[in-house]
Amino acid sequence: MRIRVEGQQELNGVYHTSGNPNAALALLAASLMTDEPVTLHNMPSTTTIESMLAVGGRLGATFKREKASTTIQTAQISKRELSQEDTNGLVSALLYLAPILVRRQYVRVEIDFPLSRIRTHLEAFRDLGLETKIDNGALICQPATWDKKEIILSQASVTATAIVMMLAARLGQETMVYNAACEPHVQELAHMLVAMGVQITGIGSNRLCIYGADHLKGTVATIGADHIEAASIAAIAALCSGRVEIDGIHAPDMRMIQKVYKQLGIRLDIEDTRLFIPRQESLALSNQVEDTDLNIETSPWPAFPSDLVAMATLVATQARGSVLIHEKLFNNRLLFVDKLKAMGGQIVLCDPHRAIVIGPTTLHGVYLDSPDVRAGLGMLGAALVARGETVIDNAQAIDRTFGNVFSKLQTLGARITIE
Repeated sequence: MRIRVEGQQELNGVYHTSGNPNAALALLAASLMTDEPVTLHNMPSTTTIESMLAVGGRLGATFKREKASTTIQTAQISKRELSQEDTNGLVSALLYLAPILVRRQYVRVEIDFPLSRIRTHLEAFRDLGLETKIDNGALICQPATWDKKEIILSQASVTATAIVMMLAARLGQETMVYNAACEPHVQELAHMLVAMGVQITGIGSNRLCIYGADHLKGTVATIGADHIEAASIAAIAALCSGRVEIDGIHAPDMRMIQKVYKQLGIRLDIEDTRLFIPRQESLALSNQVEDTDLNIETSPWPAFPSDLVAMATLVATQARGSVLIHEKLFNNRLLFVDKLKAMGGQIVLCDPHRAIVIGPTTLHGVYLDSPDVRAGLGMLGAALVARGETVIDNAQAIDRTFGNVFSKLQTLGARITIE
């Protein structure tokens, strides 16, 4: 997919946030933990979700879809293997490991990505007592049951936390998990498991205690708003000097984002389920009085999320002052700054984790190829801010995680042509 974006168009109107795709992925996997029907409302429409549904279908799940709702029922799981076709570029398919292992007592997962990406997961499985081995590039697991276990995750991994919660829901009597991820989508999975009959304490913290159940029942859950999408659109609206209301947010998810955006000069007015972006005449860093550089750092939730590092860097190019962007979690999240530099941004990439941004600078439309899925909305935002036309090739990477975002921005006045 190729899109053409005409920049510097004022955005105005109401934007409706989609359901959190990361929550949807975890809840889809958890739906296969029971043979009873599970209905998920506010299901986002993304290519990743479609791929996850396809994998679930191959495992034996049936789906009844109506608008933004999906009912899943899995009378039995028909196979005990996730093939390379299932896992090809879809790390989230690993979430299905839990229902397969619990209901079929064995799972084999063909891995087509570096094992280093799931080192935390493997350590957690072994700490739980699962028989785990790697054989010819495939992960093989057999279950174990336990009365009481305490484990600590080497990293606060969202996927590892989700899988451990699902395993503990059926295999353990009492499981204490330290250094657990606590992002909104992890909390949604925990609440759904509770509705299915599991007891979980510590939801929203990095210490979870899961009391397993002999049987999980069906349930109905509503997927919460995507805070990353809401925050991204808020930044884009502020940079495009319009007045935009973002509907369907969860205010507590926006606390740290609002704090960091204020430091970057963006004013947000937040109510329980709505976010208002007033017209921003110009951006000025909040620390200008102190005459110090602003330091924006990403860290595990509830700190500023790594998924917004591209958007924060874009905002810094338009704010008056200098900003140090410090990406603490991943090695490759700042590589996209070369694209912003090609558009006119004044950025010094110090190392894979730190970049210094000097603003404000005028960005100009260029040709952009293959946006990283994590930086996709940042690149789209840069195109909307830039003078002239920007061409983004392979723009399906953006649609992979943020469904219908192009059409929703068009309703606000963005000039985006899809080819």
